[in-house]
Amino acid sequence: MVHLCRHGEVHNPDGVLYGRLPGFRLSELGQSQAETIGRTLGHGHDIKTVTASPLQRAIETATPLSETLGLPISINEEIIEAANSFEGSVVAGRGGALADPKRWKSLVNPFKPSWGEPYLAIAHRMVGAVYTALDGARGHEAVLVSHQLPVYTTRRFLEGRRLWHDPRSRQCSLASVTSLVFEGTTLREIVYSEPAGASDPSQTGA
Repeated sequence: MVHLCRHGEVHNPDGVLYGRLPGFRLSELGQSQAETIGRTLGHGHDIKTVTASPLQRAIETATPLSETLGLPISINEEIIEAANSFEGSVVAGRGGALADPKRWKSLVNPFKPSWGEPYLAIAHRMVGAVYTALDGARGHEAVLVSHQLPVYTTRRFLEGRRLWHDPRSRQCSLASVTSLVFEGTTLREIVYSEPAGASDPSQTGA
């Protein structure tokens, strides 16, 4: 089993799309959500590896679980947040990037998407990381702490669904767990859970 975890809530008082920018830490609520992940996956599971995206919020989310299990956190660049040309901007609302005609060229193809890393590229790097984790756990369980779009794109890819979608429809709350259940190397089931509760899927950042 490979558990894909989304990180907890981020301290983001300016409401920017932080993407891959450094320095965005978990909020107090996010720290609590990380602790919930640590309690939930830290007991009753056979986890052998804990891996995080190199971004601070993912590492901080993985830390309570790592401490509970006594396992080091491995860093994998392949499960980092998706690249996005709106990174560092307030996107929506009055004065947001979407109101600037100069930025509209980034919106010409929502099916790719034209404003960031192609969905298929995200899926391919994430699925590669999943199978690397599966091999490393060797019959046990592994955890990958990543970000909303990479996690949800991986799920849609593995379920054989089209990759472009409405962000408001994502089933990938903060600190949620999307568990991939394998028999050998064959995916048998995908189980989604929200141990820390639901959150708005269109929340800025991810």
